[in-house]
Amino acid sequence: MRNFKVLTLNIHKGFSMGNRRFTLESIRQNLRDSGSNICFLQEVIGENHRHRQAIDGWPESNQFEFLADTVWQHYAYGKNAIYNHGHHGNAILSELPFAEFNNIDVSTHSFSQRGILHGKLENDVHLLCVHFGLLERERKQQIAKLVSHIRNEIPVDAPLILAGDFNDWRRSAHRILKRDCGLVEASECLHQKLAITYPAILPVLPMDRIYLRGFTVDSIDIMADSGWRQLSDHCAIVAELSLGERD
Repeated sequence: MRNFKVLTLNIHKGFSMGNRRFTLESIRQNLRDSGSNICFLQEVIGENHRHRQAIDGWPESNQFEFLADTVWQHYAYGKNAIYNHGHHGNAILSELPFAEFNNIDVSTHSFSQRGILHGKLENDVHLLCVHFGLLERERKQQIAKLVSHIRNEIPVDAPLILAGDFNDWRRSAHRILKRDCGLVEASECLHQKLAITYPAILPVLPMDRIYLRGFTVDSIDIMADSGWRQLSDHCAIVAELSLGERD
């Protein structure tokens, strides 16, 4: 497989902005309609006993299996935030099998638990899903751990997709990832600027990104129409990629 369609979205635990509506069923349908074969998702609930009892339509298993359903037969979940009534974290849904995956704890505070979910597909493409902290000092430490992980754990010639919610409105992490890891950002490749994705109702900040190595960007779209804006507090990004870089 050489052509990929990838999506990244912070699903806001399956609720619309302000937690007004439970939107998980609509999120699943929109993910399907996007035609993506790999989805990088953040704020995915693995278990929540309170919501299970209180919310109609809460999935019988967990949110990532509910979203994957029969479309994405392979998935990975990284449990990050753990509390008395459950946990949530990052997830990757894939049409292609994983050879392996693991979750790297990059938390710097007990009140802000974060991780890097790293999966390697059977075709040796590496996938990294992240959701970094809101504090600048916190993000600096998390970016440093991410850079170290990429340099030490992923072969320099291996194709790589890094996507998620970076909370990096000042673009400091962006500069580091380009400089220290040789990554390119999908929106910047085609439009010479980062995608504006937050808040979904009226986006003003470039929070969500898709970084690449070993791929060509064929197209990129910010999913900002009304059908998407009502799902979460972030806009989704969808990119079509081809394995191999342009000469």
